[in-house]
Parts: sequence; C-alpha cells; structure tokens
Amino acid sequence: MSSGSDDGNDWQARTHVIRYSPATGKPKDNGNDCLVIIYSRDVNQLGRRFVLDSKGAVSTVGRGADNAVVLDSETCSRKHASFERKGEVWWITDNESTNGTYVNDESVRSNALRRGDLIKIGDTIFKYLSGSDVEAEFIQTIGELMVTDGLTRAHNRRYLTDHLETELQRSRRYRRPLTLIMFDLDKFKGINDNYGHLAGDHVLKETASLVKQHLAEGMVFARYGGEEFALLLPETPLEKAVDLAEKIRVGIFEHVFMFEGMRLPVSMSMGVAIAGEHMHTAEEFIKAADEKLYKAKHAGRNCVRY
Repeated sequence: MSSGSDDGNDWQARTHVIRYSPATGKPKDNGNDCLVIIYSRDVNQLGRRFVLDSKGAVSTVGRGADNAVVLDSETCSRKHASFERKGEVWWITDNESTNGTYVNDESVRSNALRRGDLIKIGDTIFKYLSGSDVEAEFIQTIGELMVTDGLTRAHNRRYLTDHLETELQRSRRYRRPLTLIMFDLDKFKGINDNYGHLAGDHVLKETASLVKQHLAEGMVFARYGGEEFALLLPETPLEKAVDLAEKIRVGIFEHVFMFEGMRLPVSMSMGVAIAGEHMHTAEEFIKAADEKLYKAKHAGRNCVRY
C-alpha cells in the first residue's frame, strides 16, 4: 500500500520487461524440456529458462555455485533438488532440503513430472515445459507472466491498471457505477519476520484462494504489490462493494491459516472507493481507495472503511 502498508516492500513496483529468448534449433520431443521461473522475489529472474539436458544427465538446483540452476535465496538449500530423466520422463528428487520441494503444492520426495507442473524450490516457482510444442508453451507462459502473479495466480498490477483505465472510461460514458476495493494483510512483516518468508508466501497464496471464492463475472482481482490486493467491481454500487469487502474480511479473519503445524495470525484491512466524475486516471482511483485503506489501518486494522 502506498500510504499505510505494514511492509515497505515495493515488490513488483518497477516495470519488468520479460525477454523472449528462443531455444536454438527446432523443438524436439524431450530435447528442449525446460524449467521456466514464473515466481521469484527477484523480478529480474521472471521468465528465465533452464533447458534440461537432452541426454538425461542429472541437473541439480540449489544455493551452491556448483549447481546447474543456482538460486540465491536463504530459503533454498545448498543442493536442494535434482532433476533426472528416466526413460522418457523427467523426475525431481528432493535432496533432504531444509524447506522441502513441492510439485503442484504437494511436498514430494521423488516425483515424475508432467508438462505444466509447478515446482516450488525455496521461494522460487518453476513451470515445467515439455513436448514437441515446448516453444509454443514457453511463449504462452511468458504471455501469462505479463498479466499474472506467479505465486497467487491473481492478475498483476499491470493488468489491473490497464483495466482500470478502460472501466473508468466506460463508467463515465454510460454513467454506470464502478467501485474499487484495496485490501492489505495486517502486520504482514511480522509474519515474515517471525515465521519466515515461506510462511508469508503461504498466507498470500491462501488469501488469494479465499478471495477468488467471492468473485463474480466481470470482476478483476489482482495482487497490487507485496501484501496488497485489489478488486475492481464494474456495475457495482458502493453499498454492494462494501458488503462484499466485509464478507471477504470476515472470511479471512475466521479462516485457520496453518503452516508447518503453526497457526498464523491473519487479518485484513480494506478500503472501498467509488469512481467519481473527477477521476480520470487509474492512479487517481487507486489513490482514493488507498486513502480509505489508510483510514482502516488507523482505525485499528481488521476493518472496512469507505
């Protein structure tokens, strides 16, 4: 949050250009199987591709410089996991890492990979691409990264601001209500500091999953930055938006967030604004909702202000 965030993290605040770098040669079955980073705390890593050895040689991932894929993160073990091809299938094996290896959110010891699997190693998420159309898969993945947050699978800030501009114009033209909810996890920095960044990632991902249960057609849900989210509601008057915000707030507060056997304290502050005739840009609309969110923080948190 620009004014009242509990964590000064400017995650994804900068524009990040994801560059497309085609693999050499024509794609072949298993020949260009690869891992693509779709989530990392270092935005410069997004979209980076690691081609797996077509001959099936073992490739390792870890913090140590001797790994085929080096991840500079304290959440990653020195030699965290290994990739090895058995027959026509790539397998991932966790090398007794401190924080474990996950495939599609499931902790694994050794697991066969299928195209499209999401692999979490420390606080980095890879997507496994495979097959004769791997190049097309890669292009599609890069396209998704341009509009989607890799961790929560909500839309990203860029997608939100683009749609805000469009919906503001539509709202003024047809004189239809347009509301925006900005919401922020309370004391999120304390979760990262006391339980670790992996716990923080877990809370962000589960929060997004809970919010998605309330979405209706036409709504735009996005991770705005760090622990802050936004929900754009076309054709929605202020009263209905406030009711929805309150339902989401209560749902988050009453939900039991567990991470490695520990219950995490999670609540959310929310600000709701309605587009007015004086609003001409996405930044102005976001600022209006952010000011309401700031009031919610100063009212004691875990509340809705509008």
